[in-house]
Amino acid sequence: MNNKLSAAQDDPLVPQPIPEQVAAREGMAKLGDFSVGYWDTGGTGEPLVLLHPASGSALVWLYQQPVFAKAGYRVIAHSRRNYYNSDSAPADNPGSGSADLQRLVDYLKLDKFHLLGSAAGGSVAADYALSYPERLLSLTISSNNLAAAQGYIAEAAASIKLAEWDELPRWFREIGPSYRAANPAGVAKWDELNRISETGRGARQKFVNVVTPAKLASLRVPTLLITGAADMFTPPSIMRLIARHIPNAEMIVVPECGHSPYWEEPELFNRVVLDFLGRNSK
Repeated sequence: MNNKLSAAQDDPLVPQPIPEQVAAREGMAKLGDFSVGYWDTGGTGEPLVLLHPASGSALVWLYQQPVFAKAGYRVIAHSRRNYYNSDSAPADNPGSGSADLQRLVDYLKLDKFHLLGSAAGGSVAADYALSYPERLLSLTISSNNLAAAQGYIAEAAASIKLAEWDELPRWFREIGPSYRAANPAGVAKWDELNRISETGRGARQKFVNVVTPAKLASLRVPTLLITGAADMFTPPSIMRLIARHIPNAEMIVVPECGHSPYWEEPELFNRVVLDFLGRNSK
């Protein structure tokens, strides 16, 4: 954990207004027999691709889009299949989010790029990094166990999940208590974006890689791991288990934050990410 960055954050209980978005081209990418909706700020900067949580879509990056673009990056986000403005995945051939991403970056003619995934988007990002490490400049994963499916990390993650987990409101599971108490308007906006994102339709997509601790040790991409101190999915203890297996991984714990640091603590989140990207550019 980088204590200097964590200690320097602003008061986490002060709501942060959503910044004005920079101009971005929106489009539909035809990727074989399906299409996905995306946006792209363009420019000549290094590409940064954002992968949304299961509770979102390409719409959720309101705090990140202008900040990363103004820092000089070409920022790109798409809604994965089964989410807002993208096709549903068919049951007979749902495919994988990582293979879909490879088709998209080829469609956009990206060479090497930075990849950032939050929550379920982090699983897709890890799957992609294990399949196509040569395409990545860096990997940032927030609030996710990197799709660990076997081994003691997967067992630890499963052990903290209540039987009633799926019955709890998504905003309760994914937004920390400090933010919920201090910023009900922010919670309402987060929930609105979640509902617009049309989560839950289509067949569940698969992963190409079966992630184990040994598999994590083969990950050679510069990796930043971020989690919230109050994350009920991937608490700091589990993220530390993950970090110990990834060569040269960096880890940040965001104080007073739940499962959505990109939304709850965007200023700290953005600052940490930009620092990491700047140290891992071409």
